[in-house]
Amino acid sequence: MAEKLIIVESPAKANTIKKFLGGNTKVIASMGHIRDLPKSKLGVDVNNNFEPEYINIRGKGDLIKELKKEAKSAKKVYLATDPDREGEAIAWHLAHILEINEKDNIRVTFNEITKGAVQEAIKSPRKIDINLTNAQQARRVLDRIVGYKISPVLWKKVRRGLSAGRVQSVAVRLIVEREDEIEKFIPEEYWNIYAILKDEKSKKEFEAKFYGKDNKKMELHNQEEVQDILNKINNAKYIVQEVKKGEKKRTPAPPFTTSTMQQEASRKLGFTLKKTMSVAQGLYEGVKIPQKGSVGLITYMRTDSTRISEVARAAAKKEIVQTYGESYYDNRYYKTSGDAQDAHEAIRPTYIEIKPDDIKDSLTNDQYKLYKLIYNRFIASQMSQAVFDTIQASIDANGYTFKANGQNLKFKGFMVLYVEGNDNEQDEENTKIPPIEEKQILTKKKIDTKQSFTEPPPRYTEASLVKALEEKGIGRPSTYSPTITTILERRYIEKTQKQLIPTDLGKIVNKLLVENFPDVLNVEFTADMENEFDKIAEGKQDWKKIMKQFYTPFEKTLEKVEKELEHVELVEEVSDVPCEKCGRMMVIKYGKYGKFLACPGYPECKNAKPFIETIDVPCPKCGAKVQIRKTKKKRNYYICENNPASCDYISWNKPKPGEKVENLEKVDIEEKAIKKKKQQKQKRKQSKYSSKKQS
Repeated sequence: MAEKLIIVESPAKANTIKKFLGGNTKVIASMGHIRDLPKSKLGVDVNNNFEPEYINIRGKGDLIKELKKEAKSAKKVYLATDPDREGEAIAWHLAHILEINEKDNIRVTFNEITKGAVQEAIKSPRKIDINLTNAQQARRVLDRIVGYKISPVLWKKVRRGLSAGRVQSVAVRLIVEREDEIEKFIPEEYWNIYAILKDEKSKKEFEAKFYGKDNKKMELHNQEEVQDILNKINNAKYIVQEVKKGEKKRTPAPPFTTSTMQQEASRKLGFTLKKTMSVAQGLYEGVKIPQKGSVGLITYMRTDSTRISEVARAAAKKEIVQTYGESYYDNRYYKTSGDAQDAHEAIRPTYIEIKPDDIKDSLTNDQYKLYKLIYNRFIASQMSQAVFDTIQASIDANGYTFKANGQNLKFKGFMVLYVEGNDNEQDEENTKIPPIEEKQILTKKKIDTKQSFTEPPPRYTEASLVKALEEKGIGRPSTYSPTITTILERRYIEKTQKQLIPTDLGKIVNKLLVENFPDVLNVEFTADMENEFDKIAEGKQDWKKIMKQFYTPFEKTLEKVEKELEHVELVEEVSDVPCEKCGRMMVIKYGKYGKFLACPGYPECKNAKPFIETIDVPCPKCGAKVQIRKTKKKRNYYICENNPASCDYISWNKPKPGEKVENLEKVDIEEKAIKKKKQQKQKRKQSKYSSKKQS
């Protein structure tokens, strides 16, 4: 019989914290939620003060029996679910099912899974925070009402299988409105003039850009304006009017919050939000490392705070001073945004001494990449500023002004380790201009002109959409990944080369929702609800009162829409493939596994077949069509339509026009998959051996 029973959410987390506790403590996992609203109905009694109708999740009966048995036999039960609102709600549900008094000190939380943090949490248990629980209940109930009340309207008026959501529909709206801006955008012509000048003293050339006339900015809209200026400066002397020298400092980015981690992992690693959160969850819960066992490598990954502990700050200082020297350290504090919950620290490594490269062999490739990103970002956040020498020069040519700007990296500071965003260090560090002086005459070597056109705003990527959602106060860090995953799966948007593009279906559904549910699809409303959830979490607002304020006008709108809205006819996309059974042109439909072709004559003709995409480049080996196929993990690969009958061409990389097969790095998909499985099996064996040896 265990004296203490600790219930966590995942087996990986259980394995990591077991080693920090004595033999009289048992740690088991609830496998996430054990109670939820039923899927088959609304599950909220709107006529009884919005009382939720929770049920045990199907398939968890045996697990619940085991949890009850262990809880009954233990002298003390602690609920150590994740340290956020959702984790608090899971703990509350566990207390209900296990018949434990929620007002007893049974709740323990830790921001990092380290020995000190876990043992300290067990020493200082607290009551379940009913305010945090109610904030989560409010979100769950409101989202259920919106989804389960509006979605049936879409089924009746558009087609079955569609869904609406409080956050997801607003995200779709942002993407659709951005696409509208792009389609309506009218490009405007503009020109630039560049002078390539030479400093005769240093014999170095540099570029100066046309600025205007008499030091006043001037825009060039057409070639005639450009030619007029070129005529007037044809034989001009280029005289340096003014030189300004200075110093510019650049401050490192703060340590990661959930959203900044998602954005940076998307930009630098090409990770989807879903992948980033999945990998981060594994790093937080624990990874097996030789001689150390299971170790939680990062702090809790759902946070909007940039705060770090003094212990972590001291460890970072030690690492920076030892590795780079005293001049590279700066005791730096970051201000958390006003609307952040600040319940946890920023995302950082739990053990500074465990460097990414030292444990690379114990991590998957994705874990290594993300851990290194988090580690370097955190260390860099505590480093000195980068320092640049800057020079700005104004140059006169017959009354017309050209300007040149240069900078030279004098001290790298944090940039020796990490630079946020696109790490184009050459552009960042040095744009050199020779040491020119005022009144100096420069030699003109060349004049270049360039015609350009203004461009529309860029389409959203996952990273930029997360940034927009956060800036507008829509959702919270934990909601971004499931939101984008849902609207992709519902085919409201498509992802092409990282860009998020609304489909025709997405545009139709968005138009219908915006016109008929303007309050729910309002960006400000969605952001205001997040503020209300925060007030509930702080105990300043009653969650059922908030539900009533929302539902009363919403119910009236819903009744009106159901009566007045006419059916919307969706036009199916017609393919160029004829049905071999009846001759009709097959249409493109969407199922659980993506696109497929179906005969429009259904139910008379039930013919259907896979939809196979091809590219406009022929097979480099035999000249036939090249098909795009996907692995089980939905990664694209390219294969000849004649494979395996008469051609063996297959590659991860899209073939280029005119490329010869002997220049290609051919990849056997199946062989690579088998090789990867062997490597993973070998890694598991080594891990087991290390654990046994340690024991």
